[in-house]
Amino acid sequence: MRSGGGISLAITRDGGGITNHHGSPNNYFIYFTFKSIYLKTQIVKISSKPNRKKLKKHKKRQIICLKEASKTRGTEAEPMTEPHEHEDSSPFYWWKSISTEEDESIKSPSSSAIMKVLREMERLCMISDHGADDVKHKLMIYKPGDFWIPIGGVKKEDVDIPPMITVLLVGLSGSGKSSLINLLYSVVGRSGLIPFSQTSGESSNYSTMILEEHNVLRSTRNGFCIYDSRGLDYNRMDDCLKEVTRWMKDGVRHNQPCCFGKEDFGVSLNCSSDGFVRRRVNYAVVVADLTDVYKAFFCGGDFKLVDAVKSLFHCPSIRTSNVDPILILTHGDMLQPMERLNCRIKICSYLGIPVTTGAYDIVCLSEQGILAEEFDPVTSFALTEAIYRALLQSDRTHPPKKTFKDWIVDFLSRIMRSLAAFFAMISRIFQRWGDNHKLA
Repeated sequence: MRSGGGISLAITRDGGGITNHHGSPNNYFIYFTFKSIYLKTQIVKISSKPNRKKLKKHKKRQIICLKEASKTRGTEAEPMTEPHEHEDSSPFYWWKSISTEEDESIKSPSSSAIMKVLREMERLCMISDHGADDVKHKLMIYKPGDFWIPIGGVKKEDVDIPPMITVLLVGLSGSGKSSLINLLYSVVGRSGLIPFSQTSGESSNYSTMILEEHNVLRSTRNGFCIYDSRGLDYNRMDDCLKEVTRWMKDGVRHNQPCCFGKEDFGVSLNCSSDGFVRRRVNYAVVVADLTDVYKAFFCGGDFKLVDAVKSLFHCPSIRTSNVDPILILTHGDMLQPMERLNCRIKICSYLGIPVTTGAYDIVCLSEQGILAEEFDPVTSFALTEAIYRALLQSDRTHPPKKTFKDWIVDFLSRIMRSLAAFFAMISRIFQRWGDNHKLA
C-alpha cells in the first residue's frame, strides 16, 4: 500500500501471488483514489472450480485494505459491491431501465417478442463477462475450414476452401458500416481509439467509393478479412443490387471502384485495384440504421429506406445455402430504450427473421463520440459473436473441388457459349444487310 501526492493505491492478491498452485488466475481488484473520488477497475477471473471460502476471505481482505487506504486519506472506504449492482443506471445496460411490471405494453398479448429480446440481451450480458475472451481467442487462431463439418459425403481435402474467408458489409449510405470496421479494430485488433476507416457524419460528406479490405486482427496470420463497401442509394436500388450481385458472383478486390449505374463510370478515383488478389465473398452482413426504422414506423416517415433494406436483405445473391444474412442494427443509442426495443421488433418482423438470433443491436460510438471500446462488454461480445457466426456459416458453404471431368465440361460449355454469341452476331449483320438491300 502506498500513498502520496493525493493518490493512494491498494492492491490485494489471493494466495500470495497472481496465480495459484493450479496455474489459474485468481480474482484481484485494483482501486485508485484521487481526492476522495474513487475510480474502481475490477478484473474478475474465475477458474472452472472456484473455492467459495477463499472468495469470501478474499473479499474480507479487500475491505480491510480499503479501510487502511482510506485512513491515510481520512475518509471512509466505500463498501464492496457486486460487479453488476449499479449496472441499471449504465448506458451499456439500456434494456434494464425498462420496467416489466409497470409498462403496460409489456403486459399486452403481443409482449412475447419484447420478452424474447430482453432475454436475449440478458444472455449477451451474462456471457460477455467470461465468454468474450474465449470468442476473441477463437477468432485470433481461426484458419479457413476450422469450422467445417462433414456434409454430403465429401472429405475435407476434397472441399474448395479459400486461403482467406471474406465477409462483406453492405447497407445504405450512413448506416454505420465504416464505424463497425473501426469498432472491430478496437475490440478484436486491440487498436484502441485509432480509426482505420473514414466515416461519414454530420460534419463530413465523405462516402466510401471503393471496396476496402480490412485485416481487423492486425495480424499476418489472420484467417479472415472484412470488406467495407460503398453505401447504397435507396433512389437507385436496382443499379445498386446489380452491383452487389456482381460482387457476390465475381468476387471483390481491394480498392475496387463501386459503380452504381452509368453515372458513376466517369468518376475518377486516385486508386487502382491492379495487383490485389480477387477474393470470393463467403458471407454478407447487412447493416441498417435504427433511426430510419423509427422514422418510418413510428413517425410517419418515408418507407423508401426500409423498403430498400428489405430488397437488399432478400436479394438472392447474398443468401448462402438458403440462410438469411446477419442483420446488424446501429445508432440505437439515439433512441429511448422502449423505442429501441420496438424498432428492433418491427424491422425483424418486416424482414421475416427472428428477433433474437436474426439481428444484433450494436452501438458503434459512445455518448462522447468515441469508439465504444471494451468498457462496453455487451457491445464487444455481440460484435465478436456476429463475426464468429459469419465464419461458422462461411465454412458450411464451401463447394467441392472441381474434378478433371468438371473442368472438361466447363471448357466445352464456354466454347459453346462463344460459338453461340459468334453466330448471333453474324445473323444480326446479315439481317441488317438484307434490310438495307431491300430498301435499295
